[in-house]
Amino acid sequence: MWSAVDGRLRSARAVRKPQISLVTTPESTETVLTDPPLDVSPPVEEQLRAFLKLLLHSAQLFNLTAILDPEGAWDRHVVESLRLLPLLGPGKRLIDVGSGAGLPGMVLAIARPTLAVTLLEATAKKARFLEDTAKALALSNVTVVANRAELASAVGQPLRESFDIVTARAVAPLRILVELTAPFARVGGTIIAVKGRQAEAELASAKNALWSLHLEHEQTVRQPTASILVLRKKLSTPAKYPRRSGEPKRRPL
Repeated sequence: MWSAVDGRLRSARAVRKPQISLVTTPESTETVLTDPPLDVSPPVEEQLRAFLKLLLHSAQLFNLTAILDPEGAWDRHVVESLRLLPLLGPGKRLIDVGSGAGLPGMVLAIARPTLAVTLLEATAKKARFLEDTAKALALSNVTVVANRAELASAVGQPLRESFDIVTARAVAPLRILVELTAPFARVGGTIIAVKGRQAEAELASAKNALWSLHLEHEQTVRQPTASILVLRKKLSTPAKYPRRSGEPKRRPL
């Protein structure tokens, strides 16, 4: 079974060249990424393929993804996650909030072994999948935390304001998401939100939330399968945020 998956993944990679083309305009903070960056070493490729096999094998058991086709999963999960690499900068510590299947956090940990990656996942069975997968792939740079974001980033918790980069993919609308992610970022840190077609509308509706949490929209990166909102944390998160569990969703800023 998996030999067939391997063959289809090789075919998917073969038609994609490791080139990045960026298109920008002086008047805009929007960047258009036109080609997928797959310039990774053979050992990294093998680990990525091994990760995807584990993901597809466990997909239905853990409700990890609706995309079960290997080529489609390679494009939407692996390639889409790899496209974030140019946005990470020199950061050394990353937390992936609501990591789920390990996307994009696990892929980034594989692609950049020097990056210390924390995968935060509140659902116990998904957290177990992440722990088992990190162990199976011998990813010593990955730590899994099974907890809600509101609790893990509360005042006095060790994860609060301790990360250079915070990522989140398909977690919540931006006006909710920023309250769940901003407390993890250090001052000057970056929040990378992987969004869909409504990214600009979400950004517009989140103006008050960005102001309240001292965040600034730095740029939007349009990709073939997603729009990436890059936010910068300007000041420390006020002690009243995040609010108690469930409150950000019930009463968005």
